[in-house]
Amino acid sequence: MTLDSQDISPGPRAAASPAPAGKGLRSGSVGLLGAVALGLSSTAPAYSIAVTLGLVTMTVGQLAPAALLIGFVPILLTAFAFRELNRDMPDCGTTFVWNTRAFGPWAGWLVGSWVPTMATLFAMTALAQVSATYLLTVLGLDELAGNGAAVTVTGLVLLAGATVLARRGLRIATGVQYALLGLQLVALFGLGYAAFTRPGAATPSLSWFNPFAFDGVGPFAEAVLLCLFIYWGWDALVTVNEETSDADRVPGRAVLISTFVLLGTYLFTAVAAVGYAGTGTTGIGLGNPDNATDFLAALAPPLLGGSLATVVQLAVCVSALSAMLTCLVGSGRGFLSLSSHGALPKSFGRIHPRYRTPTVGTVFFGAATAVTLVVLKLASPRFLGDAILSIGLLIACYYGATAFACVWRFRHRLRDSKRDLLFKGVLPLLGGLMMVAALARSAYDMVAPDYGSTSFLGIGGVFLLGVGAVALGLPVVLLIRAKFPRFFREGKTSVVAPTATESIPNES
Repeated sequence: MTLDSQDISPGPRAAASPAPAGKGLRSGSVGLLGAVALGLSSTAPAYSIAVTLGLVTMTVGQLAPAALLIGFVPILLTAFAFRELNRDMPDCGTTFVWNTRAFGPWAGWLVGSWVPTMATLFAMTALAQVSATYLLTVLGLDELAGNGAAVTVTGLVLLAGATVLARRGLRIATGVQYALLGLQLVALFGLGYAAFTRPGAATPSLSWFNPFAFDGVGPFAEAVLLCLFIYWGWDALVTVNEETSDADRVPGRAVLISTFVLLGTYLFTAVAAVGYAGTGTTGIGLGNPDNATDFLAALAPPLLGGSLATVVQLAVCVSALSAMLTCLVGSGRGFLSLSSHGALPKSFGRIHPRYRTPTVGTVFFGAATAVTLVVLKLASPRFLGDAILSIGLLIACYYGATAFACVWRFRHRLRDSKRDLLFKGVLPLLGGLMMVAALARSAYDMVAPDYGSTSFLGIGGVFLLGVGAVALGLPVVLLIRAKFPRFFREGKTSVVAPTATESIPNES
């Protein structure tokens, strides 16, 4: 059954806004397990923990598990906002639709669409590079793995393959994700088990989880910001909400399940790594700067031996590949939603007659990623690194806005029940405030000229890229407004039908 033929029957939840029908996507393509797999894959767990745990340990030492726990809190609170908004407005445009409905077309286009698109675009360039480097290494082509041009070309080939796969449809993409995700989890838990059972490994201590033991606000904030990046990406699963078996319930459940699975995986890996390798600054120690951006490469050989260490390398490779695939799936559907609501050209709403996927949006985003990768690489390899570091600022921006959108959207329902007050009001509000604090702290840190690899006129390149990406959205939105004035006049009420509460005068 397609969305075109679905009936919206009245019932206890009739007050909620129905999902816009008629986009042409294949409903029922993904169940709960598939949605969870997409959410986990989009975070690239093996890649994310590999490139971040060393940096966190260098910042807070043995308190890395505590940082992972604290960094999870704003993510969980924001996840509640995503769940509640999806129940009320299940639309593949997610943050675009929700922020438009809450704050209007300007906020919806800029914060709900442009900012997450830029964050995903920067992340995609990194994923293409990482997957290419690891693939060449696994194949024994170490010389090519150290060649920038060869890595870029290989990354472009992998990106093209992922784009073709995403275009073919969710059923194929989800099936591939099961295999890729399974390899990642087996590799991480296998390495963790080997570390725990290794003679001489330190016994885990509760002091490693103490949130009050950080040495000052600076290290605490920096570690939490790093952990924010580790968890980012699970929201991609919500973009397939119109293709799940139960559009207004399954994605919300999958959001919470995937975030808790991530927490358990990361904590298990971190505790095992700290116990086995320690936090020293030499050898395999997690505090060694040489291990900062890939602690798995340092730990896997002595723990598992050469052959199994290659499996871990392969896991990081497929981790980046699976995240790249999920990003393409989500971004194509985001463009589809913008087009269906009159905020992008109609061509972005074109659905492949056989695969029932947003072909134009998917291919466009794949091509945009390829162009961005080549431009940043030609400009300077350091620009590419700083673009990746700026993602944290963009994440905090649109996650925080979406949390506040939840509170504002349901402001008239908060007195209906204690549950509504807690999950639609208090928890999302706290999540939004924490994201704003992370945004402010990250912007403050990024201004420093020595933050990252580049600077201009005494201002850090990471800050300029992050803030510049947001600022660039302003003229883009002006152009969109000139092209699609009707959306900017009627978008707030047209993205979904007003509820009975919102129809009351002076309360819309």
